[in-house]
Amino acid sequence: MRLLVVEDEPTLAEAIAEWLRAEAHAVDVAFDGASALEHTSVNDYDVVILDRDLPVIHGDEVCRRLSALDEGPSILMLTASAEVPERVAGFALGADDYVPKPFAFAELTARVLALGRRSGRRLPPILTRGELSLDPARHEVFRGHRFVPLAKKEFGVLAELLRAEGAVVSAETLLTKVWDEHADPFTGAVKLTIHKLRRKLGEPELVETVTGVGYRIR
Repeated sequence: MRLLVVEDEPTLAEAIAEWLRAEAHAVDVAFDGASALEHTSVNDYDVVILDRDLPVIHGDEVCRRLSALDEGPSILMLTASAEVPERVAGFALGADDYVPKPFAFAELTARVLALGRRSGRRLPPILTRGELSLDPARHEVFRGHRFVPLAKKEFGVLAELLRAEGAVVSAETLLTKVWDEHADPFTGAVKLTIHKLRRKLGEPELVETVTGVGYRIR
């Protein structure tokens, strides 16, 4: 998924981002509320992980603005307070979930995945098509009974293709969803990743190229 981490403590922000990148997500980082709103105005995020106490524009206001969008991202709010009134206030602002600090990274990942499944059309916890299955939580892919070890970008691309349920996904969409804002739009990274993915998935070939349009799972 494409995620935005908004946290004014750089060390924590980068730690969260690196953890989520290791789970094959594309992650951008913002350190204040104004930057968060700028990011969300130009990028389509599935989930925003939002610290509540932000400089420039407070996290409450960021949450209020994002939740007012017709097709805005899911919002996972972080706070140093675990008090019930604080959590209730966060939900009232439009947050979809709430995690008090300190938190376990594994729990944060699970909550992000749950929010991602809820956004847009509902998707099952395990993505399947034919004999192919992908488990985002366990980071596992099987073709039939054969385990398929994939690198992070390969896993991310396959997940996006399976989420499309046979529809064509453009290279631009894959670049947006699997890479981050620093990706070169003219790079051949998507084509190279598709090539490696096909080789690892084996025969008969499952990833089809639709010339001039993109890729899809057969």
